[in-house]
Amino acid sequence: MTATHVTLREVALRDGLQIEEPIPTEAKVELLEAIAATGVTEVEATAFVSPSKVPALADAPDFAAELARFPDIAFSALVASPNGARRALDAGLNSIEYVVSAADAHSRANVGRDSAAATAAIPEIAAIAHDANATVEVIIATAWDCPFDGPTPAERVLRIVDAAVESGADRIAVADTIGTTTPGRVTALLDRVRPAIGGLPLGCHFHNTRGTGLASAYAAVLAGVNRLDASVGGVGGCPFAPGASGNIATEDLVYMLRDSGIAVDVDLERAIAAARIAQRLIGRTLPSALLRAGDRLLR
Repeated sequence: MTATHVTLREVALRDGLQIEEPIPTEAKVELLEAIAATGVTEVEATAFVSPSKVPALADAPDFAAELARFPDIAFSALVASPNGARRALDAGLNSIEYVVSAADAHSRANVGRDSAAATAAIPEIAAIAHDANATVEVIIATAWDCPFDGPTPAERVLRIVDAAVESGADRIAVADTIGTTTPGRVTALLDRVRPAIGGLPLGCHFHNTRGTGLASAYAAVLAGVNRLDASVGGVGGCPFAPGASGNIATEDLVYMLRDSGIAVDVDLERAIAAARIAQRLIGRTLPSALLRAGDRLLR
């Protein structure tokens, strides 16, 4: 059941930058150029959310206008409401991600409404996307734990999965928003989610906040998941979840998968180069292990 090829979605430009001080659009383009050079085929470009809540992504329409320069990459944008979905589509995106938190307290902190209310918007957002010949992915945040409510019962995740499937979602992903899960818990939840998705593509998003992100990602791959999110340099996290820093570093994940005999379409040396650019643009040391140690084959 182990996946033999994993598609990585690069999320540094959205999930990565959203907790940082804003950088100019031109700097984001420079980072995107470096990311494109890695060979990655999917990139989460930005988010169409409230600029007052996430000022680092206030330039979403301007940045979206630059994406046509990279025709070999499938871009997506995160949205938190029907209005955000319309804005993303008007800006030229043809793939959107709608995030629903499985935990009420995090959902209120993140989007100002509880999980049931956020779930209830899935049909409208899916219809908006499909009417524009775009795709929609439902990402389930705090799928394992919430910083406010504690452990998330699997039944809450499955209710969102059911709503997404019934609404015609094109893809589903589960996210460890605060970096607390471990391999056994990953396997246990995936064993319940997979039968419920009816063959839809399933992805996972992990954080390495507590040092278990890479192990959790590998557990997901062993369980057959072939879509994983990662961020060059390991930059990023959720601004509405205390302590939720530390996305899996793209280069760390590529290193692990490559040396485990699992194919990825990302060049490791170029991913490390992109991480160095991210570190320079952000202006602080990033948590990537490969930035510090390098690849054993390149030394």
